[in-house]
Amino acid sequence: MKHPVDAHVGKRIRHRRWMIGMTQQQLADKVGIKFQQIQKYETGMNRVSASRLWDIADAMGVTIAFFFEGLADGAAAAEAATGDLMADKEALELVRSYYSIPEAQRRRLFDLARVLSDAA
Repeated sequence: MKHPVDAHVGKRIRHRRWMIGMTQQQLADKVGIKFQQIQKYETGMNRVSASRLWDIADAMGVTIAFFFEGLADGAAAAEAATGDLMADKEALELVRSYYSIPEAQRRRLFDLARVLSDAA
């Protein structure tokens, strides 16, 4: 049975990989493993060791803490109960597109989205 933390870390690996436009094969090559192992990590079927997580974080340009964001206060259980928004391909594509916008414009877009969501 998958542990909720392993599933959460795997989802964060997949989300970051998608956001930077990296394939499973490219990540596997950078880390020195087979792409099938990346698949197992991303689904939470296999746990990621500390040293491997270090290598993955380095390959994707994030800190190890990135993979644990959102776990505080039982968030992994809540995420499993409510569904994962980022599992939706449209939402994931929107996030990738958002991060490809230059920072100054991205900030303005973010402010606009916040105003529009408050007005709704």
